[in-house]
Amino acid sequence: MSAVAAGAYRIDPYLIPALDGVAYGLLVFVAASGLVFCFGVAGILNLAHGTLYAIGGYTAAAVLDGGWPSLALALGLGVAAASAAGVALAGLLTRAAASNHLTQALLTFGVALAGGSLLVSAFGPDDRPVNVPAALDGSVAVAGHRYAAYRLVFIVVAGLLAGLLYLTVRRTRAGMLVRAAVDDPEMVACLGVSPTRIRIGVLAAAGALAGAAGVLGAPIIGPGPDTADTVLLLSLVVVVLGGLGSLTGTLLAALLVGEIQTLGVALAPSAAPFLLFAAMAAVLAVRARGLAAARGAT
Repeated sequence: MSAVAAGAYRIDPYLIPALDGVAYGLLVFVAASGLVFCFGVAGILNLAHGTLYAIGGYTAAAVLDGGWPSLALALGLGVAAASAAGVALAGLLTRAAASNHLTQALLTFGVALAGGSLLVSAFGPDDRPVNVPAALDGSVAVAGHRYAAYRLVFIVVAGLLAGLLYLTVRRTRAGMLVRAAVDDPEMVACLGVSPTRIRIGVLAAAGALAGAAGVLGAPIIGPGPDTADTVLLLSLVVVVLGGLGSLTGTLLAALLVGEIQTLGVALAPSAAPFLLFAAMAAVLAVRARGLAAARGAT
């Protein structure tokens, strides 16, 4: 066997896990991007963000019946419901928004507990199955392997969403106003734009993103009693790894997390549960060293 053939043989068994890692990472990115807006851009620590994803996931489980119209309906209902929950959360945060992050964390954590209990009461304590459109409920050939058609389409859709989010934040007036409201809210108010309205808009947009991720990602991270906690944990990890307020960094961190979650299981099953937190600890240690070096230089 030639060296090239031998290398291809070693890599080939891990092609599908690597592709799964891309799908998983992009899903985490779309879910976490709302948290980037809340915390990294608008300065709001929202620990109920995973519950907004779960709203979308349960909506998908309840509405999807294997047809395209049901997917469109589930997406519309999931986005609307999660966005409305975000607006309601903005109302609760009216006073806490001006307080420290601990107050915000305690309030939103309480909302997450209450919201999770309501979802479990409404949909039951078991994981819910999700019916994808019949046209995507199969597999396609990828480099000689069979791969789920829905996940392949999801990779394309999530990639388009990632590009759209970047353009929205960096190239539109709304994105510039959100960033300006964090840096200098008094100046934004002088321009006739209420910081309160911006905060409501940010939480509504974050809810819409989480709801869309919940509907589209339900076949990957399905709705269940632990879904909200899982999504919140992964979102916090990628936001910390990627850097607060950086969509590009969050995307790269989400892809890294996705590959750790899938390739880690394939390469080192016994160590897989610890790889994610080991990577997080390593990145934080490097950043802390760099910050210390920068302070020493000054």
